[in-house]
Amino acid sequence: MSCGRGFAAIVMLAVSVVGVSAQDVSSQASPPAPPRVVVGEEGIALESGNGNYRLQLGLLLHADGRFALADESEQYVDSFVLRRFRPYLRGRLGRHFEFFVNPDFAGGTLTVQDAYVDTIFAPAFRIRAGKGKTPFGFERLHPAANMLFMERAFPTALAPNRDIGVQVLGDLSGGVVSYLAGVMNGVADGASADVETNDGKDLSGRLVLRPFNRAKSGAAARGLGFGIAASRGDARGILALPVLRTQTLQQTYFSYAIAGTPSSVADGVRIRYSPSIWYFHRAFGGWAEYVHTRTPVRRGDTRAEIDHDAWQVTGSWVLTGEHATDSSGGVRPRRNFDFGAGGWGAFQVALRYHQLQIDDLAFTLDLAAQGASRKAQAITAGLRWYLTGNLWYTLNFERTVFDDNASGPRRAENGLAFRTQVSF
Repeated sequence: MSCGRGFAAIVMLAVSVVGVSAQDVSSQASPPAPPRVVVGEEGIALESGNGNYRLQLGLLLHADGRFALADESEQYVDSFVLRRFRPYLRGRLGRHFEFFVNPDFAGGTLTVQDAYVDTIFAPAFRIRAGKGKTPFGFERLHPAANMLFMERAFPTALAPNRDIGVQVLGDLSGGVVSYLAGVMNGVADGASADVETNDGKDLSGRLVLRPFNRAKSGAAARGLGFGIAASRGDARGILALPVLRTQTLQQTYFSYAIAGTPSSVADGVRIRYSPSIWYFHRAFGGWAEYVHTRTPVRRGDTRAEIDHDAWQVTGSWVLTGEHATDSSGGVRPRRNFDFGAGGWGAFQVALRYHQLQIDDLAFTLDLAAQGASRKAQAITAGLRWYLTGNLWYTLNFERTVFDDNASGPRRAENGLAFRTQVSF
């Protein structure tokens, strides 16, 4: 009898232990998902199982050939050039922190194009600290991996490029409204900088309205957008003045008189503003942009506020029917190039007219360098072949005339250029 009671006690104890163990096991959290490696058109990434931590590697490579046509005087040097060589590193540190590091090794030198950290509070509000693009302009803010032409148009020559500072940005109402605003060191028109040269700071901002962004997918009005940007800041010294170059052959056609004594220097508050409009629907993509800048310039006892104005109108059509886009991914072919299987990728044609005008005061007051042009006008035609979403060939022809093609120190420039692009 005692043995039976002892056995029963042992059984009850075993059941109790197993029950407790099962309860303990069931109460433990599930083991975390293992990290995963992601390889695709967007690059190579190592990501934690829950997605809170991510490290992505990518590359942008532009291998160009640039040639001057009708250049009997051999004014230009035909060349092959590595325009961009940018391996980049993008990452996420927890749910609310992201970073981007984007060096450029083109030309045999190292330039840090971007290096910033984002603190993400919500889709409507994030803070960005470090070096990045100034929140100004339309085409300037297009990623280099998806520029429609090999070089951006003349308005971008007046828009500030990369600068160091703090920005706030976000999307409201599902992307119907977007905003960017920043306090930056300040750079010359079209320029980038890593070092501040005076105590003044630039305030810049851009507001974007996509009124039909919440319309159903495929709606014709969905791709319409408007933007307005402005900046204001103290500009002083030689480095605050722009140097303007042609787009295809990158030849200087305007600069200020900085050689000799006295030199022209920026001397006061610089103001910029830029409205833009764009429309993308199915195979069509197009936009118009205008940029105005005003900078006080002094040379000796002479001082004047000098205006620069530039605008462009651009249109494109994807011949093979894929959707045009201004996103970083670009056009994605329905069928990648595969000669044996009959795949030809996608083809896109594009055309633009753009011009830039310098204030006459820069010349009448001898603020401009000798031989500088007052006006540049260009028409650009482009053909792009998307072999895959990551490999493109681009062919551009651009004709640029100066000072309404009147007799002067600079003849019209005819440039033919092609590019092989690898981007992932």
